[in-house]
Amino acid sequence: MKILVLGGTGSLGRLIVSQGLELEFGIRVLVRDAEKFQLEHHCLEVMPGNALDAAAVERALVGCDAVIYALGSRQSGFFADTTRILIAAMEKAGVRRLVAITGIGAGDSKGHGGWIYDWIVYPLFTKKIYANKDVQEQLIRASKLDWIIVRPAAFTNGPLGGRLRALDQLEGVTISSISRADAAAFALDQLTSDQWLKKTPLVGY
Repeated sequence: MKILVLGGTGSLGRLIVSQGLELEFGIRVLVRDAEKFQLEHHCLEVMPGNALDAAAVERALVGCDAVIYALGSRQSGFFADTTRILIAAMEKAGVRRLVAITGIGAGDSKGHGGWIYDWIVYPLFTKKIYANKDVQEQLIRASKLDWIIVRPAAFTNGPLGGRLRALDQLEGVTISSISRADAAAFALDQLTSDQWLKKTPLVGY
């Protein structure tokens, strides 16, 4: 299986790439500056390009079987804009599996991150970002793709192997954190599992 990873230079994306290579997936990353991506592996292909450039995304999809979207940005409208381009390119190329990582605070996951996140972090720091991620999720839901939207809790730098929970029935649920390593592993698992197909699991501890 060959995977296109968008956001492969980020703190989460790098773990997705490294863990994916350990699983012997073919990995292609689309990066604005290929020289800054130092990881080398015989199953890794680094392709220069911008996720806001439709032609670059179309080129990056050639020969791929699935996409993991792990982009991060504070640029206004970025998540919706890049997702709109990606969906069109995937539908054109016939690539159906999309694992999109948004986060706690998107959709009905609002209010389930614990007191500090829900009452301080979200309203003061991430509310505008998640308004755009809500649009992103709506675009994905409306697509013809085989999508899974992964909503990780607040990230830590902890190790792989925590006692992970994944839930989409959230009444009375609080999930306060997840290591980036566990979030990366969960996202990779969704490439070959239909358990959460066309669902939006909130994941963490």
